[in-house]
Amino acid sequence: MSNRFHAENLFVLGISLSFTFTSGSYVYTQTPSRVPGPVQKEATMPTRASGTFEIRVTPQMPGDKSAGMAIGRMSIDKQFQGDLKGTSKGEMLAVRTDVKDSAGYVAMEQVNGTLNGHTGTFTLQHSGTMTRGAPQLSVTVIPDSGTGELKGLSGRMMIVIADGKHSYEFDYAIAAEAP
Repeated sequence: MSNRFHAENLFVLGISLSFTFTSGSYVYTQTPSRVPGPVQKEATMPTRASGTFEIRVTPQMPGDKSAGMAIGRMSIDKQFQGDLKGTSKGEMLAVRTDVKDSAGYVAMEQVNGTLNGHTGTFTLQHSGTMTRGAPQLSVTVIPDSGTGELKGLSGRMMIVIADGKHSYEFDYAIAAEAP
């Protein structure tokens, strides 16, 4: 692996994970919405879960650079604590542009654990952009991805980075009758 590839991946990784180009605490900007739920006869009220997580990111081989822009690939391993206890594994793709502090990333993350006493798995979809330093991030539960006691799960997660530590706030609902 060349030093240039390694440096590019580390830069893309920094953009992708934290969007932190300034010091201090930061909360990603997210589009407000009510917690989505599958069409059901009954659904539970939205609940908020919060806690911290540790993350390990491993750069993977780069994609094709023939289009002129390198797409960085990383694997993600997380350990959640708090109201969500468990692990996740995921894959991330990221691109930075020639314009300072402009970039984007997408990721899919399979979570396996216990959410406020409900055990199962679910998948999160990430979509993040940074426009000249202004970040926007959406992390959403993929509809019908919940299993076990998390079947019928819907929701949105907000990632908070303060003093170099990661935490989450997860607004979610579990449908009373899942398909």
